[in-house]
Amino acid sequence: MNDATIPATRPANPRFSSGPCAKIPGFQLSMLEDAPLGRSHRAAGGKAKLAEAIALTREVLGVPDSYRIGIVPGSDTGALEMALWSLLGARGVEVLAWESFGDGWVKDVAQQLRLDPVVRRAPYGEIVDFSEVDFSRDVVFTWNGTTSGVRVPDGALIPADREGLTICDATSAAFAMELPWDRLDVVTFSWQKVLGGEGAHGVLILSPRAVERLESYTPAWPLPKVFRLTQGGRLIEGIFKGETINTPSMLCVEDYLVALKWAQSVGGLPGLIARSQANAQVVSDFVAARPWIANLASDPATASTTSVCLKFTDERIHDAAAFAKAVAGRIEKAGAGFDLGAYRDAPAGLRIWCGSTVEKSDVEALMPWLDYAFQAEIAQLG
Repeated sequence: MNDATIPATRPANPRFSSGPCAKIPGFQLSMLEDAPLGRSHRAAGGKAKLAEAIALTREVLGVPDSYRIGIVPGSDTGALEMALWSLLGARGVEVLAWESFGDGWVKDVAQQLRLDPVVRRAPYGEIVDFSEVDFSRDVVFTWNGTTSGVRVPDGALIPADREGLTICDATSAAFAMELPWDRLDVVTFSWQKVLGGEGAHGVLILSPRAVERLESYTPAWPLPKVFRLTQGGRLIEGIFKGETINTPSMLCVEDYLVALKWAQSVGGLPGLIARSQANAQVVSDFVAARPWIANLASDPATASTTSVCLKFTDERIHDAAAFAKAVAGRIEKAGAGFDLGAYRDAPAGLRIWCGSTVEKSDVEALMPWLDYAFQAEIAQLG
């Protein structure tokens, strides 16, 4: 096939969005028929569903029994904000940023909480030098940069004997990457990422050290009701047993349960990780064989296996943003791949979601379309 020839086949599922992400393979709305719709989430059936979701989250992710898991409002952002507003201020804080969401946490801590944090930044495609981080302070960071395609490569970068808390936004890492629970005190994510669930709900996981902080420290600022995790100086245990802070969608909870049970069927966390790695390897092999495209990650060891970000390197391209938009648009118009454009604040390029719910065969089918769209758009440049 000539690279400018329209490929003969398309991905069976052309959904490569980095959030909301592709549903589990074979998903049908009929899978949600057991959702207790029109019932109180505090009734026995609703509470049982929420408790089951927490238990399966613990099982699939391998979360230690001593850690609390809660389902909270506001997606990953809500979960992380609850942690920032409830925990920070007891000691110094560092915020690490290598993409737009990490930069958002910098602004929250510095401008809203006014804590004068130490800020460590790295450009898109890189992460900060963890050897320079002072873990006697609380440290806030993203595990995987959804908009930059880079991740923390190894939990050993975080000392086990740290004095401060580690507060980790793991929304595009959970269920696709190993998370070192002994090095993390707060972990947040939304199930609309790697498991392809419906949006608006976050998951907040707390270590015993984080719980101790909550029960021994009162922030200097008022806490909105939706952020409150303690009452009378004690953790509100009900939050971590299915008694959510405000009304959850039981339809979304049912969808999450279906995804968790699918995760078990493909081998649990090892199976999920293997699926994501295989998908990312397809893209990596494609990029390695072509001189006009590269991974945005400068170090392969930090390259994301979920949100894979690419940049065009051909010297004939003078308007990178317009070119990338045209390539993504051409592929989408053909129905071969949706939502492939880079995040709006990131360097111009493409972003291909390779998370666990994506089939390797679909990533393989997408690659010829990248060839085709690139050649067709280069030809337009004359």
